[in-house]
Amino acid sequence: MTTQVSVDTDEKLALIAHLMRRVGVGVRQDRLESLATESYEDLVERLLTPSDYSDPDVDLLDRYLPQSSSPDSYQTWACRWMYNLAESDRPLREKMALFWHHVFATAWYKAENGPAIVKQIETFKQNGLGKLRDILLDLSKDPNMIYWLDNSESRDGAVNENYGRELLELFSMGIGTYTENDVKMAARAFTGWTFEQPIPLYPYGGFESGFIYRPEQHDESEKEFLGHKGNFNGEDIIDIIVRQEDCARFITRHLYNFFVADEPQVPAWSITPPQDQEAIDELVETFMESEGDMTQVMRTLLNADWFKNARFRKIKSPSEFVAGAIVLSGTPEVPEPAIAGLNTATTVMGQSLMNPPTVEGWHTGKEWLDSGTLTERVNFAVNQVSDIDQPGIRSIISRIEMSDVRTPGALVNSCLELTGNLSVSSDTHEALLELATQIGTLTFDDDDARKESSEKISRLLQLIVSAPEYQFA
Repeated sequence: MTTQVSVDTDEKLALIAHLMRRVGVGVRQDRLESLATESYEDLVERLLTPSDYSDPDVDLLDRYLPQSSSPDSYQTWACRWMYNLAESDRPLREKMALFWHHVFATAWYKAENGPAIVKQIETFKQNGLGKLRDILLDLSKDPNMIYWLDNSESRDGAVNENYGRELLELFSMGIGTYTENDVKMAARAFTGWTFEQPIPLYPYGGFESGFIYRPEQHDESEKEFLGHKGNFNGEDIIDIIVRQEDCARFITRHLYNFFVADEPQVPAWSITPPQDQEAIDELVETFMESEGDMTQVMRTLLNADWFKNARFRKIKSPSEFVAGAIVLSGTPEVPEPAIAGLNTATTVMGQSLMNPPTVEGWHTGKEWLDSGTLTERVNFAVNQVSDIDQPGIRSIISRIEMSDVRTPGALVNSCLELTGNLSVSSDTHEALLELATQIGTLTFDDDDARKESSEKISRLLQLIVSAPEYQFA
């Protein structure tokens, strides 16, 4: 009976560790054990109601790194976002914002307006679990998006089709689900949707802008869109889109790719079926029944067996990788200057938050990795676990000391558990076991012995985070 309880407990911890890697970037073992005191289903419900929690206390961050609160520099504000990814008690709020930022990609390199970009991300945080209709409406009125896709230049008699095209192709339905005429009609419906010019940048820095509708610039003629006829405005177009099953399939495949398992890249979706059609069908059914309610769709996703069984089937994005490594090592009580370099760390790994390469966002999965980016990942993670004075590493060492680990195999298993219930191949396990055997017996009898044993544990942790399996969530 005791053995059965232990197995069940271990399985529950592994399952919740999987959940927290997907809705956030992972948690340390002490936090994991605390979360495991409630049922999986109850935990999912708490994660889906982020209003019940508060954001991380950033007073110290503002005090020691005041530049991180400035929206004028997207690089430093991106560091603040990753700090929140690592520290927030409502990780799904941050993760949904990251998801929508990938789908609705806008970049600094064109807009060059930090406040507009920051405001957009904050909108994703606030409304990311709401109804898709409202999310798309907010997006269509977002000054950053309006400028990014040139809708500020679109008016009756001089229509710019960029936003109408990307709304259908990349934001809601996907290639092959609409006609060229639908693009033209959508673009005409959004004429007159623009923004107020912000106050000039100098000498006080960037200022926010606001949405404005100019009726004199709007095309008032009849339009035919996806089989519907009428004198449509932008809101009407969105209403029609979110009622389409093609929209449900496109958005839910994005959700599957981001939260469940790596899919082919978006341009291939029109010719490559989903790897788990039944999962997509289940999500589509929820989407259609709930009228595109993202909370309901995510509830279905997170409670599904196919989600629970999809462990370590996603390669971490650079931002997930960096924030997860920070969680493992533990953020210091006083923010360190190194936090200001987190955006640089993800950039050399292939992802600069708030500056995606194209309107298509980033290519994901195995395309995150090449010889250069993999080297950067390994070096970053190794540096995080090399410092035995980091709070997270001290905690791991302390738990190993208290568990009285006696054999190399027990040490390996303990370290794998404390680095996120990591599952590794037999080859990786053999390499870890070989190092643990070389390390020999751990002793904590005095300060010198404790330091020596701590450094030995750190060596094993360094090998773990260098392993291929650590790249997966």
